[in-house]
Amino acid sequence: MHPNPTQTFSILLMSAALLVASATPTAAQSLAKAYEIISGKKFVDLTHSFSPDTPVWSGFGQAKMTPATEPATKRPYSIAQDGFRSTYYEMVGQYGTHVDPPAHFDEHGATMDRIPLKQMILPLIVLDDTPYLAKDPNHAFSVADLRAWEKRHGRVPKGSFVALRTDMAKDWDANPERFKRSPFPAWAFETIRFLYEERGVIATGHEAMDTDTTDKMDSETYILKHGHYQIEVMANLDQMPARGALIVVAWPKVKDGLGFPARAFAILP
Repeated sequence: MHPNPTQTFSILLMSAALLVASATPTAAQSLAKAYEIISGKKFVDLTHSFSPDTPVWSGFGQAKMTPATEPATKRPYSIAQDGFRSTYYEMVGQYGTHVDPPAHFDEHGATMDRIPLKQMILPLIVLDDTPYLAKDPNHAFSVADLRAWEKRHGRVPKGSFVALRTDMAKDWDANPERFKRSPFPAWAFETIRFLYEERGVIATGHEAMDTDTTDKMDSETYILKHGHYQIEVMANLDQMPARGALIVVAWPKVKDGLGFPARAFAILP
């Protein structure tokens, strides 16, 4: 007895499906392979450690970090007596390497708990301002500088995170007073606007405590009021390639949070 044409067609479909399934990795297998690749890469921390003594804008003041205490007695918890210890932190959200969400400048903007997770891992582009600093220590990275960078490295890709290297990070621990200097090398406003409007980047970051040095804060206002976040006080951008790395940024999920210390790191190609 021979199968009818319908049975034959069904058998062929099942066979084809089995062949495809055996040849195509499952989603779990693909993710495992991605992790295998990533885990073999070099990771670089883009975040400063901070303490009560590290630089901060004078309008905010230094952090205070004291032992957490038992509420009734005010006695500090200790490992010897309680089996644990903890720290009470008193500081402004914009402290150390930190995230500025749109709501920092825009009362209708997204708070830090509402920034999409997919915006927290992005292709990393690093623009280098340091070649211009010998002649102009406070050079603002211009659109002309960006176009020169693109001639060497290719067009800034849409959907990327763009960081500005100035090497100010080297003064964070070594010379905190110099780190807090003003003016300092920064973004030109036209460059920020060009990156978001003409290149479609997702977020930007830099080494200084501010995006630009003007009292009007044109660049930072533009970024946050257009629904983007930024990372300030970044570290180790001198160890980054111009392109090809990934950046991962994370911060506590504070409800309606207006800014907080962030952890940023790069995965090199």
